Amino acid sequence: ITLFAQNNNSYYSEMNNELKINMSNLIGFKWLDIGYERILNEESSIGFGTLISLDNSIEGLDEYRTFSLTPYYRHFFSNKYAQGFFVEAFTMLHTGKYEEYYYNDNDPHNSRFDDHKYTDLAVGISVGGKWVTKRGFIAEIYGGIGRDMIGNSDTEVVGRGGVSIGYRFQ
Repeated sequence: ITLFAQNNNSYYSEMNNELKINMSNLIGFKWLDIGYERILNEESSIGFGTLISLDNSIEGLDEYRTFSLTPYYRHFFSNKYAQGFFVEAFTMLHTGKYEEYYYNDNDPHNSRFDDHKYTDLAVGISVGGKWVTKRGFIAEIYGGIGRDMIGNSDTEVVGRGGVSIGYRFQ
């Protein structure tokens, strides 16, 4: 009698690349937020997200950001291959612009708004969950917070999060 045993994760271990789009950022803020993730093993991955603002007039949680590049490392806490609950460490290089109001005490009619551009680097942590179907469809939800390290931006804290959909492939 010959028996063949097969690991349930062998199918998933061959699929180690993911492409995703953050739908909540696209709908809520008009940010094109796309990402790539590379599965390292059953419990960890690395990746990056690129965010581009499509409409700078939108006000929201982080309306000043116009571009960001966010590399990250994820560690999964599940029996399933690179999915389930995860904790993520990230860095975020981000640029943007904000307005500063200058009030002229001597002549209030000469008060003005000045535009300022910035580039800053944040370090942060996120938590979330990822689900993958047998055919490779991905849905994930995550949220996190980071602190600006350089201090060039008007805000000291950046947010990271959303609801993403995507595809896992070889």
